[in-house]
Amino acid sequence: MTIEADSAEVRNAQRREKFHEADVVVVGAGVFGCAAAYALANQGRSVILLERWMHEPDRIVGELLQPGGLQALQKLGLGHCVEGIDAITCYGYHVVFHGEEVAIPYPVVDDQGKVYSGEAAARVESTATTTTSNGTAGKANSGPKLRRPEGRSFHHGRFISQLRKACAGHPNITIFETTVTSVIRGSHSNQVLGVETLTTTDRDTGEKQPDFFFGQLTLIADGYDSKFRKQLLPSGPDTTPVVRSKFYALELIDCPFPPSGYGHVVIGKTSPILLYQIGTHETRALIDVPLDLPAASAANGGVRGYIENTVVPTLPSSVRPSVLAALKDGKIPRSMPNSYLPASGKANTARTPGVLLLGDAYNMRHPLTGGGMTVAFSDVVLLASLLHPDRVPNLADSAAIETAMKEFHWRRKAWTSIINTLAQALYSLFAANDWQLDALRKGCFRYFQMGGAKTDEPVALMGGLLQRPVVLARHFFTVAFVAIWLHMCERVGSVWGLWRAPLVLVEAVLILWKACVVFLPTIWKEAN
Repeated sequence: MTIEADSAEVRNAQRREKFHEADVVVVGAGVFGCAAAYALANQGRSVILLERWMHEPDRIVGELLQPGGLQALQKLGLGHCVEGIDAITCYGYHVVFHGEEVAIPYPVVDDQGKVYSGEAAARVESTATTTTSNGTAGKANSGPKLRRPEGRSFHHGRFISQLRKACAGHPNITIFETTVTSVIRGSHSNQVLGVETLTTTDRDTGEKQPDFFFGQLTLIADGYDSKFRKQLLPSGPDTTPVVRSKFYALELIDCPFPPSGYGHVVIGKTSPILLYQIGTHETRALIDVPLDLPAASAANGGVRGYIENTVVPTLPSSVRPSVLAALKDGKIPRSMPNSYLPASGKANTARTPGVLLLGDAYNMRHPLTGGGMTVAFSDVVLLASLLHPDRVPNLADSAAIETAMKEFHWRRKAWTSIINTLAQALYSLFAANDWQLDALRKGCFRYFQMGGAKTDEPVALMGGLLQRPVVLARHFFTVAFVAIWLHMCERVGSVWGLWRAPLVLVEAVLILWKACVVFLPTIWKEAN
């Protein structure tokens, strides 16, 4: 580092600490906020990061990072944040459907992200791992470098603490523990100049007092329950997340559930149940409970009664003792709303200049497939490239920011439309509440059982490894036709059941129609 650069770094640090001025003010030191602050600081931007509470958070989501998200984290230079926190390697999904089960590993991919399926994957993978007698690589050196990508699962709080530690150690970032109350607007324009806070701790006196922080650009990343969403966006669907259910969480100790290293989805007579290890001894259980579910009413013992009486019998016998042990404290398990909020093109384009709304404050999906952090880190990679000083030298240039955000909105759809649609569509299938959805759910599980080329691409889509929405559409409707075929075979049965053929054809049309109702509205929202 040159003397001039070192001097500028010191001056910027003094401006942040004494005058609370920076190039960028980031509100929220969560997954998105920390990653965005670090990425922009790496570009030489001066960054102030504001967080209400800097203690290690204790949340029940944000615990599974898909391979695509891990790759994005590594691109940001934050890959080390999953080390030293007792993180568990994740190899794919394991689905249990009314006692039947199937493991779906992440597919073989090359360095360019190409997915190798079925026999081709086995053949090329075998070729890529051959060695000569002296231990050096043989012909595989000239071919693609293949691997099965991995995800990570962990305690959310430990991971966030590592992200915050990385930000705290960056010379271009200053962190303040404070409660942000509102944005500051210019007296002669609608331009946002920074934020006002209520309880900032004075570094000299230790007293808490109101304060102000100023930046050329303010990034709001205050999470799913954003208080700024309605302040910055007009009232309507852009500001109102759709909540159909809640996840109630249990932490299971030394719970046996093979195969290890997989995210487990249990589907039975209840809404879906997720289980995945978050530490050497700890397994997270997330139990989906639809809103106003009669079986979870007070008259039926509430949520605890629903878990004990309905959920536990659905689980594999090896898991039940751990769940019952976790319920012994007599408390209602902690919960989190499962929200869906499509990203609005108006959120950061036809907007208030000087401020961007991002992260979960901007776009959410059901956490069933564990895609939230993958979207967040991939968004940060794209955002940082579009706001790079070579493209936007001055972050106060509202026209340049708006141009960048229009491109951001459309380019991110390569992964968000897939992950969001999958999350919403699979939840609709796995929480089936009518016969058409139940038929589609059976077809989906049968499709998983086919394995190989049938599942390699879908699991690559869920893992953030494949970014081709047309592939998602092709597989979804293939599942629909598998469901129709299974339903027809079940209903007709034998030659004596042919008299049902006219009715079965009508039912086939209804199943296809239900598939369209589940898939098309969501993909339409994601495409706009």
